[in-house]
Amino acid sequence: MFRFSAAVMGFAASVWMNPVLEQFDNIVTNVANSHRLQEECDVLSLILAKEQGPINFSEFKAVMLASLRSLVPKEWDSLHEQAWNWLWENVEHILQLQIGKPKYFESALNRFMRNLTEQDLVYLRKEVYVRFFLIAPAGQDYFKQSNTRLDFIADRVVDMTMDIFRAPRKLVEDISALGLRHVGYEVPVELFSPFVAAAVEVVRDMATDKAAAEGFNWALTLVAKILTRTCLEGSTIVMKAINTNQESVLRRAISIAPRAKRAMELLEIRVGTESISPFYWAVESGSLNSARAMIEDLLTIRADRDKYYFGADDLFGRHPEVIKKLCAEGPLLLPVLFDGLIWRSRTSHHGVRRVNYFIKHLLQSKEGKFNPCLEWLAEYGNPKLISHPAVSLLSDTVWHNLAIPYFILGRAYFLLTLLVFAASQSVVASVANHGEYSKAVNATVFSLRVFIYLGSMGRLLSRQFIRFANDLRLGRIVRVRGIVPVPEHLCDVQEACYLLLSLTLLLMCIFEPIWWCLNDMYGDFPHAGLFTTYCPAGIVWKDIYALLSAVVMLLYCGLITDLSIINMEISAFFLSCRRMLRQFALFLMATFFMTLSFALALTILTHQSDNYLPLRALTF
Repeated sequence: MFRFSAAVMGFAASVWMNPVLEQFDNIVTNVANSHRLQEECDVLSLILAKEQGPINFSEFKAVMLASLRSLVPKEWDSLHEQAWNWLWENVEHILQLQIGKPKYFESALNRFMRNLTEQDLVYLRKEVYVRFFLIAPAGQDYFKQSNTRLDFIADRVVDMTMDIFRAPRKLVEDISALGLRHVGYEVPVELFSPFVAAAVEVVRDMATDKAAAEGFNWALTLVAKILTRTCLEGSTIVMKAINTNQESVLRRAISIAPRAKRAMELLEIRVGTESISPFYWAVESGSLNSARAMIEDLLTIRADRDKYYFGADDLFGRHPEVIKKLCAEGPLLLPVLFDGLIWRSRTSHHGVRRVNYFIKHLLQSKEGKFNPCLEWLAEYGNPKLISHPAVSLLSDTVWHNLAIPYFILGRAYFLLTLLVFAASQSVVASVANHGEYSKAVNATVFSLRVFIYLGSMGRLLSRQFIRFANDLRLGRIVRVRGIVPVPEHLCDVQEACYLLLSLTLLLMCIFEPIWWCLNDMYGDFPHAGLFTTYCPAGIVWKDIYALLSAVVMLLYCGLITDLSIINMEISAFFLSCRRMLRQFALFLMATFFMTLSFALALTILTHQSDNYLPLRALTF
């Protein structure tokens, strides 16, 4: 409505009104707070300093009043007119005092910063803390980092005084985010003013231009105001309770919140456009007792006369990747979370109790896509979590209702290629080898082998090429024993077997006797004819081809054992066998070593001696 009124009144070219309009909501909502009003006007003056052309605040006032009269024509009266006039007159008065100062301060600060040498910067970094600790000795308890970190903080403070002139809106957002982090660090806001005073005092001593010192003071004071306000607005009783890491303190803090707002009190604190999650902060800061109490409170079912309240929707809506987060930083909280997703009735009916599982968000994301919760849990690799009733129901639901048909269809083609390979190499080929020459048999063998080379080998090679390319593109390279670079997907034994199978099939295709006999199918040799394999050139490679065929058959049969997962008993048997393979390999190694040891020892003996026990035994 404001832009429409501006266009109608002939002020469409006054583009400076747009940033004022964007800031106007904060100005109006904080008109009763003089400090906040001054802060918003200071930020607005920085934004307007970037605008080109003349600025006439009376134009904005006229458009504003016209828009308000159009929006509320029935309620608008002289009192409204007087109130909005008073508001804009105060804002205009503050802006008029600040207009022109930002450009003046920015140019002076630019000159000051350009003239600073490396020695000046070192002095500035150290002297700020020296004077700050003299003014506020308690600040030493909050600056226990290394000198490198302290130098970074000092440099960042100086940079902020310049950035607030260059990009005021972005810096306000950054300061708000920084202030919310300071809430978690439990830094008292009383230390901000001494730090600003110390920094300004150092710059005033170093600067030869008075305008530079004034500009630095004005900019840093504004930064401190925004930071202080953010800390005060973000310092809720929940954040203070988290810092104690006591469940009882947190429960008392959240007990005063109404049911409808209880969940968001634990999940979001918003200051301006920035927000922080108290729950995530508790996890990241190691306050696991508080985080446990928060999960239990969120997943407690409450009710009033109108509705039930259950925080699972709010938790997964605010943090859809909460399972991944807890796997990485708070795995002890995962059982608490999964327990909270199960509701058990207190009463029983015919000896059984009703149990509700709230696994919707574990199965589906808020966008309606499949939730990778099971993938995160599988990567974490904790068998106790996987066997939790909620996770077990989730995995069974996904497997029986979604995954198993696609799995069977995906493995059906592989099973088909195995059967075709067995037919081409064993069944039909044996008929061709032991029977009379037949064009039909040879043509059948040729067709089956072409299918294997195109339908199986080609598919496997393309799959390996795509995975190689993806790993190289994303930089997923693993060094075996820190030396040999290997694509990440080959760290999986099954993928390595697929690569070996595709390469062995490629070698089979190279040594295929049919190809070598294509130019001499009807020569002078037994079993000559269409697609024969008995030409002299083909017989040369027949033994190598047979060996490769045997290896491929073993690989096919080994990889098809994936189908055992369909039956839990068979799958458990295969799992037991896999775990025994290592022990069996160690047993074979020990047997080989013992056999080799005795064999070497026996070879040392003088076998022709009369005292050699085996020879003496033979003489009797």
